Formats: sequence, structure tokens, C-alpha cells
Amino acid sequence: MLMIKLSKIGKTNKKVFRLIISEKGRDPYGNSLEILGSYNPYSKDLQVKGERVKYWLSKGAGMTATINNLLIGKGIIEGAKVAASKAGKVNEKRAGQLKSKTDKRAAAEKVAAPTPSEEASVEEAPVVETVAETENTPEAQA
Repeated sequence: MLMIKLSKIGKTNKKVFRLIISEKGRDPYGNSLEILGSYNPYSKDLQVKGERVKYWLSKGAGMTATINNLLIGKGIIEGAKVAASKAGKVNEKRAGQLKSKTDKRAAAEKVAAPTPSEEASVEEAPVVETVAETENTPEAQA
């Protein structure tokens, strides 16, 4: 079966991709039947031979999910975008560690936070000025 897929070209930290048509099981970095365009992920620049892509699709070629989403996004073909990657598995050990950490944090906040009755008693306590404090002021002595 023929597939339209990406083939990496360019430097190690500056990847650029070619859109190629080749056999499904064949190495994308080897020989391909035809180069259909290129894609630069940094500038999001997609250059495609639209008529050739439509031709190969009419002949029964498939596409990878990434290619499908790129071509739909640029309006070259019509259809719905698909999920290009699967959700990763949840590591049970790490999930347990995160849960225990949040439980400890919640318990510490509960102990550190004053209860509503303590807050009310602090707010209701009136400020009483003693007579000794007022007598020592310079205004009282004058």
C-alpha cells in the first residue's frame, strides 16, 4: 500500500521535512516514488504539489495522521482532522506519589489555618486604651 508521509531532512536541531509517497513498510529516508512537497515546522511553511497529492489519493494512497492534519489545515484536502498521537499511559507509581503529596499538603494547610471560632475571637476583641498610656503622652502633660 502506498502512503504519503514525512521524511526528515536538514540538520540535527533544525529539522525540515519532505512529503513523499512510498510503500508503507519502506524506510522513509530511502528511495521514494515521488517528492510531493516540503514542510518547515519552525515557520509552519507547507509547500505542496496539491494536484499530485490528489492524484495519489485517488489511486488509493493513504496518509499518516500528521499529513492528514497538515493538508486539511492548509485547505488542500477536505475532511476532519484526526488524533495524531495517543494519550500516554498513567504511571501508577507516580500517580500514587502525587496523591500522597497533595494529601500531605492539604493536611498541613488544615493544621496551619485558624478555625473560624479563633478568627472571630481575634476580631471581636476590643482595643482598650489604658489610663497609664494616655497620661504619658506630651499632650496630657501640657
